[in-house]
Amino acid sequence: MIFRCDVVFLFFCISERKMDFQNRAGGKTGSGGQASWSDMNRDRRERLRQLALETIDLAKDPYFMKNHLGSYECKLCLTLHNNEGSYLAHTQGKKHQANLARRAAKEAKEQGGPQIAPARPNVPLKKFIKIGRPGYKVTKQRDPSTGQQSLLFQVDYPEIVDGIEPRHRFMSAYEQHIEPPDRKWQYLLFAAEPYETISFKLPSREIDKSDGKFWTHWIAETKQFFIQFHYKIEKGMDAAKKTQFASSMPAPMD
Repeated sequence: MIFRCDVVFLFFCISERKMDFQNRAGGKTGSGGQASWSDMNRDRRERLRQLALETIDLAKDPYFMKNHLGSYECKLCLTLHNNEGSYLAHTQGKKHQANLARRAAKEAKEQGGPQIAPARPNVPLKKFIKIGRPGYKVTKQRDPSTGQQSLLFQVDYPEIVDGIEPRHRFMSAYEQHIEPPDRKWQYLLFAAEPYETISFKLPSREIDKSDGKFWTHWIAETKQFFIQFHYKIEKGMDAAKKTQFASSMPAPMD
C-alpha cells in the first residue's frame, strides 16, 4: 500500500508541469500556495514565451539567426540567446522595440526621397601664417552716475589682412579646456587674421547690453579695435566682489 502511494505521488509529480501552488511554504493543503514575486514573474515569462511560440514564426523574422555554436542572435540588437524562448522574450523588451521604432523611422525617411542639400558657395579656404599676439590695453572704469563697473578693451592689429574686421565673443568656463571649469569666471575672445586668438579671463557677472552700455568700434585707418561693456548692478553685491573687480586686471591666457 505504501509502495502504491509512492508510485501515484511520483506519477503526479512527473505529469504536473504547471506551478506547484499546493506544496508551497505558507500555503494550506488544497488551497494553493503563496507565490513569490520571482515565481510569478518567471511564470509570466513562460506564458509569454509559449504564446509567442504559438503565434510568431521565427523563420520570417529578419533579425533572428542561429550561429555555428548553436545559440541564437538578434542581428538588430546584437544580443546572444541560449534558446528560442529567450529570443522571443527579448523581442518583447524595451531595447528591441526601441530599435525597431528607430529602424522604421530611418526607413520611412529614406523612402521619402533623397534629400538634396543646398549648394554651398564655392569659396576657397584662406590659410594664414600666424604672426603672434596683437597688442592690447585694458582700462577699468566706473560710471559716476550709476556706479556700474565697466571694462574698455583696445586691441591693435597693425598687420591685419585687408577686408577683415576683428571678431569677438564671450565664452563660458565650461567651453574652454585650458583651466579647470569654474562658474565664477568667463572669457572674452578676440580673433583676426593673421594674429593668434587671445582670451581674457573675466568675472562671470551679467553684462548690461542696453543702449550706451555695450559697444564696439573698429578704426580701419589706425587698425585698432575697441569694445566696452558695463556689468549690471547686482543686488546685495558684497564688498568682496567689489574688491575682486578693483584688484584684478584681465590678462590674456596662454
